[in-house]
Amino acid sequence: YIKARVDQIATMIGMETILDRRAQGLTADAKQKISLGRGMVREDVNAILFDEPLTVIDPHMKWELRTQLKSLHREFGHTMIYVTHDQTEALTFADKVVVMYDGRVVQMGTPQDLFDTPEHTFVGYFIGSPGMNLLDATVEGDRAYVVDNRGTVLCLDVRGMANGNDGPFRDEAKYYTPPKGSGAPPKAVVGAEIKPEPGLRPLDREPVQLGPLDADILWACDLVALAGTWPHDAAHSSILIHGDYLYVNSSTGVDNTHRKIRTPDAPSLVVIDKRTGRYVARDGEGIAPAIFHNTWSSPSAARVNGETRIFFAGGNGVVYGFKPVVKVRADEPVRTLEKVWQFDPDPTAPKETVHRFTLNRRESPSNVYGMPVVLDGRMYLAGGGDVFWGKNVAWLKCLDLAGTGDVTATAEKWTYPLEQHTLTTAAIADGLIFVADTAKNVHGVDAATGRRYWTHPCGGLFWASPYVADGKVYAGTRNGDFWVFAASKEKQVLFNTKFAEKISATTTAANGVIYVATMTHLYAIAGK
Repeated sequence: YIKARVDQIATMIGMETILDRRAQGLTADAKQKISLGRGMVREDVNAILFDEPLTVIDPHMKWELRTQLKSLHREFGHTMIYVTHDQTEALTFADKVVVMYDGRVVQMGTPQDLFDTPEHTFVGYFIGSPGMNLLDATVEGDRAYVVDNRGTVLCLDVRGMANGNDGPFRDEAKYYTPPKGSGAPPKAVVGAEIKPEPGLRPLDREPVQLGPLDADILWACDLVALAGTWPHDAAHSSILIHGDYLYVNSSTGVDNTHRKIRTPDAPSLVVIDKRTGRYVARDGEGIAPAIFHNTWSSPSAARVNGETRIFFAGGNGVVYGFKPVVKVRADEPVRTLEKVWQFDPDPTAPKETVHRFTLNRRESPSNVYGMPVVLDGRMYLAGGGDVFWGKNVAWLKCLDLAGTGDVTATAEKWTYPLEQHTLTTAAIADGLIFVADTAKNVHGVDAATGRRYWTHPCGGLFWASPYVADGKVYAGTRNGDFWVFAASKEKQVLFNTKFAEKISATTTAANGVIYVATMTHLYAIAGK
């Protein structure tokens, strides 16, 4: 019996031809198969615990072993507890999934339960491809402009369906209805074959019923279809309104392998008519092939030498200044934005075949996550290596905007070193700049000279930017710590508390109320 059982399990894990060899001379994936086999060979057990057993096994064998484990489970009925960080693996393998976040169980259910009805924002983002997206909205009057997780720019009526379905877009039910099979787990192998979702899918089931609380879409501009973008991970743009036009970061980037640009001709900055949703202009800088990871930064606008410029940091790490679009005729083809200014904050970094530096923490291209901030003819820009895949280098730079053309060699006034990485937009008040980094620090810096006034360790890394209001600096961390400092040259900690969930969004204020968004809740905080 013993030999027959050993042979059965060895065949299942593809080890039947090397049973006579010692484990010491085997490869890492073969050793992992041995551990897997040891857990499965005994029948007199009630439960088997697998702790990431397929981590170093090649993808094809991993798929076969998953199938065989399912067969073993059906045959013998053992309870199998399978620990993995791969959500695709969990959804395709398990009957019931337990999702843990920050050391706590946040949801338990079948794969379809988690996919259809996430009870936590982390579950919504982590489960499925693409994940659920939390969107920045730009509001003007009774209209809100957002980029959805399909790469479509939407104009919404802030009153929703409460005042009826206004047009010209009338396909809200079609937009909101998931296609058949959408509740099933995603593909087993996540890679280059995962294409961007279409902005409006064909309707293959009964449409959902809409109510007064549903969003009323006034128009939709599908950038994947119209501009050929390849949005990566999620939408990353806070939309800029200037005159009658919207300036939008297209969020184009690498595919799911993180090593290939599938749409090398895609624009990084696009312009849309806010009245109609018509795609009217794009950059012509050929940025896409040099995008190391994604296009993260939102555009900004400022007056320089009496003229308005649109500033934008591309996914290649270069910052551009464009003339704004003034008026586009209805019959005019898509324009190319006119560039008048350019600055490369890391000119010696790799510029070609950049994905060979993926996961290189010493040498890689730089990029910019935050927005370029302009005040009194100077730009303040925070950037450095990519936080997920790039080098451990970060900085805050001050640039003189007086020149035109490529000002890489002349514009820099000073550089202030940050630690590890930075994803933040600088906050400026009373001649001071406040910026944060992933080394868990908030910095107070002199805007004129780049001199450091103070640094404070905050216990958690920062994805959110510091925010200044009413003489105070507000900053929240990824471990839930929330800090309030005096916006002054002297370091003064005015308040500190800890939220139950991570803070990834920048604090904001309106009408005497501070709003803090965690991963699960929005808090409104006001003085007594």
